[in-house]
Amino acid sequence: MGVKGSEIIGVNKDELVQMLNEALCEEWLAYYQYWIGAQIMEGPMRSEIEPELMLHASQEFAHAGLVLNRIIQLGGTPVLSPAEWMKYSKCPYETPADPYIEIILNQNLSGERCAIARYKGIADFANGKDHSTHQIATQILNEELEHEQDIEDWIGDLERMKEDFRKLRL
Repeated sequence: MGVKGSEIIGVNKDELVQMLNEALCEEWLAYYQYWIGAQIMEGPMRSEIEPELMLHASQEFAHAGLVLNRIIQLGGTPVLSPAEWMKYSKCPYETPADPYIEIILNQNLSGERCAIARYKGIADFANGKDHSTHQIATQILNEELEHEQDIEDWIGDLERMKEDFRKLRL
């Protein structure tokens, strides 16, 4: 980070780098959770939802890149080993042991809600003190909010489909 850039930051850089490293680990886990879930998912609407989960996975990958670059700009060292991801992550990784689509979606929804809290925390921490990090956190937060809405909509669609099926059986 340049001299002027360092001068204008009004936050503890070590604390911010720690928060960003935790977010970085969470992004890698979220990427994998979306990617693997899309690969193994079974059930109704799979063909419609699978490409959307792959899109979410690619967005999580892009988030990791943004966070990584900011860590480096701040003079920090990113978490270098995948073995450390679970240690640093505050968002739990839920193994998709049951491939049923609704379970996969609920696991991803839980992850998105944790990511929303993560990026709200980073945005609040940096607000008015580190404009670059605040902007990155806000950008990612907005995408995580979109992901949450997408998943809630899909779960709602599945519920309506199940209700319609129940009505047909009566």
